[in-house]
Amino acid sequence: MRADLIVGIQWGDEGKGKIVDLLAQRYDVVCRYQGGHNAGHTIVVDGKKIALHLIPSGILNPKALNIIGNGVVVSPEALLKEMEQFGSLKGRLLISDKAHLIFKYHEMIDKAKEALRGKNAIGTTGRGIGPAYSDKISRQGHRIGELKDTRKLFEKIKEYFRTNEAIFKAMSIELPGDDELMGELELYRERLLPYVTDVTAYLWELMEKNKSKILLEGAQGSMLDIDHGTYPYVTSSNTIAAGACTGLGLAPRDIGRITGIAKAYCTRVGNGPFPTEEFGEEAERLRKQGAEFGTTTGRPRRCGWFDAVAAKYACRLNGCDDMAIMKLDVLDGFERVKICTAYEYEGRKIEYVPADLENVKPVYLEMEGWESVEGIKSFDELPRSARNYIRTIEELTGTRVAMVSTSPDRADTIIL
Repeated sequence: MRADLIVGIQWGDEGKGKIVDLLAQRYDVVCRYQGGHNAGHTIVVDGKKIALHLIPSGILNPKALNIIGNGVVVSPEALLKEMEQFGSLKGRLLISDKAHLIFKYHEMIDKAKEALRGKNAIGTTGRGIGPAYSDKISRQGHRIGELKDTRKLFEKIKEYFRTNEAIFKAMSIELPGDDELMGELELYRERLLPYVTDVTAYLWELMEKNKSKILLEGAQGSMLDIDHGTYPYVTSSNTIAAGACTGLGLAPRDIGRITGIAKAYCTRVGNGPFPTEEFGEEAERLRKQGAEFGTTTGRPRRCGWFDAVAAKYACRLNGCDDMAIMKLDVLDGFERVKICTAYEYEGRKIEYVPADLENVKPVYLEMEGWESVEGIKSFDELPRSARNYIRTIEELTGTRVAMVSTSPDRADTIIL
């Protein structure tokens, strides 16, 4: 049995959490394959908000097993705090023994480097994600499976600091005392090791038995992918569908249906190019109506109109079979709504995403707005102009819309 996949096709914060939560009711296993606790999903069930950062969104299905893959970088401190809100997770959570650890010194490095960049700051969350991935790639990282021998891990961390002493001294970063560090590692071993296993072998076994339905979820969005996003204003991992293969140990043939998630408009957190960004009254209205503040940081998100050029690029990059359009209700009451259909670039009109996205200008199609779609559960009951908006997105991106969200609540979703 192949695993289905949910992927963001904008700059993150598209509403993946709601869709994974909705779909997870039909799946036996939900897997997270990249990113760290810099990402966040906000899920609303019966009016109650639940914020997730590392634990897969399937945790709200009491029958689903949730897996954190090797492509995720794990802050033990953040994960333990997140686990507390669910009580015992025995039998409901597994963590890859190959997932890399984020320590407090990674966060200190992250913040120090961002401060040194000054006006060229990337806009990171300061959660240590980049430094942890850097250590992984430079073969200086530490895997969660190493908690099996805390004394050996302790010595390796001390050696890491000795090797990089000059760098840490320049950034005024110090390790905690030996007793404190060892105590910290012992706590992580005691609390997390019962959940640690070879999840790749586990998933292979499930697929061979052909009895479990598996759903894969990523964090952030395709336009933040380390290779294919708006570099250098990107995250430190592969956020696209292909990242599920490396982040869980699956082969491309193991991937089934791929659903891209996009808002009915666009947002972005942090710095970097954002062609359809608005700055005036309309931006503030989108921010207010969409409650556009980061789940992890609380930062106000930059807001703008739907970018069909970027969405088409991301759909092709991920091989999306269909799309879910989220937060359509946020556009309620706008007299006119816009969709970016092309860019002006170097004196000509283009319909693709160039590497130099900083210097494009959006070409807009203006469409009639609508009064309200909030809570509507049938496509035919949507206002005519809202239906036209959805169909135009389908046409411009070349991807079928399979779901439309009309409020934050799980139940208010149109299934096409």
